[in-house]
Amino acid sequence: MESQLLLPAFYLPPVSYFHTIKSAGLHLLLDRFEHYPKQTYRTRAKIGTANGILELFVPIVHGRKEHVAMKDVRINYEFDWQRLHWMSLQTAYRSSAFFEFYEDDFADFYTKKHSFLFDFNVLQLELILKCLKLNCTLTYTESYQDVQSGPDLRRAIHPKKQNLWADHKPYHQVFQDKNGFLSDLSIVDLLFNQGPQSKSYL
Repeated sequence: MESQLLLPAFYLPPVSYFHTIKSAGLHLLLDRFEHYPKQTYRTRAKIGTANGILELFVPIVHGRKEHVAMKDVRINYEFDWQRLHWMSLQTAYRSSAFFEFYEDDFADFYTKKHSFLFDFNVLQLELILKCLKLNCTLTYTESYQDVQSGPDLRRAIHPKKQNLWADHKPYHQVFQDKNGFLSDLSIVDLLFNQGPQSKSYL
């Protein structure tokens, strides 16, 4: 049986997430049954703006239950966060070399409403893998797994931890002259700035 890389489904995942996928070259197993953890990339992404790093947060519906499986976490649409996120992405990247090339594909995520966070994140992941030309097979856990036979990176890539690829080289960013190189932003930063060369960078 092919070895599997166990990963969470993130919102506009950081570059290190895709470094890991490309270097491992494994079948991807996404965890649907993990208990939703707060303050992770499952609901947040970092982009580079004229004022430095901006974090975008996807609001979720908070229920009474303490432990909710990731597949059951619902997105909250009480305020128009989609419009805010899309405006932020446009402001940050409209002058990048490849924003217009990918714009229509990503715009759909900020006009259509998806009920569940996991489904929303997976659809984005499928698009990004296609944009990066990374041929990965995605499968999903059927129950919660404490122990995994292959690499388990559910907790390794985290906003408050040093990323797994601390030595990656700079690439051109829109506001690099002002901010210097900002490491391990969302993969869209790499895509919008490097376009088809993004896979080579990884």
